Amino acid sequence: MLRTHTNGELRLTDINKEVTLCGWVQVVRDKGGMIYIDLRDRYGITQLILEESKTDKAVLDTVRTLSREFVIAATGTVIERLAKNDKIPTGDVELKVSNVTILNPAKLPPFLIEDKTDGGDDIRMKYRYLDLRRNPVRANLVLRHQVAKFTRNYLDNQDFIEVETPVLIKSTPEGARDFVVPSRMNPGEFYALPQSPQTFKQLLMVSGFDRYYQIVKCFRDEDLRADRQPEFTQIDCEMSFIEQEDILNMFEGLIRHLFTEVKGIDIGEVSRMTYAHAMKTYGSDKPDIRFGMEFKELKSEDIDLTSGKGFAVFDDANTVVGICVKGCAEYTRKQMDELTDFVKRPQIGAKGMIYMRYNADGTLKSSVDKFYSEEDLKQWATTFGAEKGDLILILSGDGDKVRKQLNELRLEMGNRLGLRNPNNYSVHWVVDFPLLEYGEEDDRWFAMHHPFTSPKPEDIQYLASGEYGKIRANAYDMVINGVEVGGGSIRIFQKELQAKMFEVLGFSDEEAKHQFGFLMDAFEFGAPPHGGLAFGFDRLCSLFGGSDSIRDFIAFPKNNSGRDVMIDSPSTIDQKQLNELKIKTV
Repeated sequence: MLRTHTNGELRLTDINKEVTLCGWVQVVRDKGGMIYIDLRDRYGITQLILEESKTDKAVLDTVRTLSREFVIAATGTVIERLAKNDKIPTGDVELKVSNVTILNPAKLPPFLIEDKTDGGDDIRMKYRYLDLRRNPVRANLVLRHQVAKFTRNYLDNQDFIEVETPVLIKSTPEGARDFVVPSRMNPGEFYALPQSPQTFKQLLMVSGFDRYYQIVKCFRDEDLRADRQPEFTQIDCEMSFIEQEDILNMFEGLIRHLFTEVKGIDIGEVSRMTYAHAMKTYGSDKPDIRFGMEFKELKSEDIDLTSGKGFAVFDDANTVVGICVKGCAEYTRKQMDELTDFVKRPQIGAKGMIYMRYNADGTLKSSVDKFYSEEDLKQWATTFGAEKGDLILILSGDGDKVRKQLNELRLEMGNRLGLRNPNNYSVHWVVDFPLLEYGEEDDRWFAMHHPFTSPKPEDIQYLASGEYGKIRANAYDMVINGVEVGGGSIRIFQKELQAKMFEVLGFSDEEAKHQFGFLMDAFEFGAPPHGGLAFGFDRLCSLFGGSDSIRDFIAFPKNNSGRDVMIDSPSTIDQKQLNELKIKTV
């Protein structure tokens, strides 16, 4: 080894030891008579000290050529620091240098390699290998390593077996778009990169591997959003001879284990709610339940406290719904206008917002006083459970659409009031999703999760009757702080039921046989009842790290356009390669 110790290792117990350290020059401070160097590696920083009058001239000449990020080896004696630095673990000692060797000089980096850098996102992405030298980025990858290690420990102790599944697979028409890979040996034919190992893990259950897992890379050629990556990692799991309750208990255990080991906290009760309740109460299938502001209805199928008063906006809507924001009755007109502008943004799409103040003096004041009496407003206040000092915000429109709009407003208020602290955690399951959803544009039914999800046993009758909208899925999602971190289902394991599912989804017998014949055939050789789920590994890491961005927890991520600006990918390829693949360019 070129070094005897790392730069985060030396302590007072090492005084008088002769050691050699290696690393990158963080900074050189020439104080005239004394030269100080901060030497950095992944383990920490150690201060080097050279006294000009007692140091060999050749060594001093070498040191005076050093600049930021030079890679050096330094040999010397560990001594106690006179001016200690309690901000770093090695702050009680320093290395009195006798020799310095430049292992590699370095150009001046385009941004500061420090915790608080002057580099913007674009430049740091281009020079990601430099960004990875910074402590916060390195800490994120250390956390990622720990989450993977503790995941494996837990699943190993539960008798799961880690099995690798293929990366070059068959393209399927359901779900997101596949990334496809041309086959040189089979001209005109293509592999696909897996969106998940779904069918392979089901085949492993047929094979008798009753507890499988894999920390696996997956790929989706989706239209990118701000925090999506075309390649991502899942904790992928499957179990045999189980029911939904077994899956929920097993993976509640995994999440509890990770929170205990990684964060040192007990997450408490993991509650459950149905999809129907989540949508009605929060307007989202992944609600953040760390704060209140549950939806209350002024008009729906069950209640109408708004119609017949001459206010067309409410009269023309089938749903009027709102939230009670505690203690915000004194919001200014400017603040109310900001909230109205917020809900009118194209991403949200509301036409406007109504509000009602329950003032501290007990009076009620709304933006629609022209149409509604004080008695009407008292009814509203009672419905919302409002108290003096509260503010009620109301949207109206069409059922699910207006609830989704109100969900965005609720989350915005949670942010403004500091109720969504990333270091406070709430974990819950959402269960009983619809099995199918109707696509108006395509005029057909789609699987809400995927085609292999089993219906609730008591709802299978609706497959025969054609009442597909009534069928609930044997499916579940885990939500942490309003983020879906994992989901799965009990699978279909009988050939006849799987064939019926394909039929409902619009597959002909020939299409189903072509795409999934191997799975249907496997079901005829004794498939056990089975189910599983997959956690978004990158997302879990970002939650544990208190960040909104998964990109911060991936060593070499893509940007928001799906590009790797460091290696300039995707890129064109040589015409010779295209010829070998029998691919013609337009």
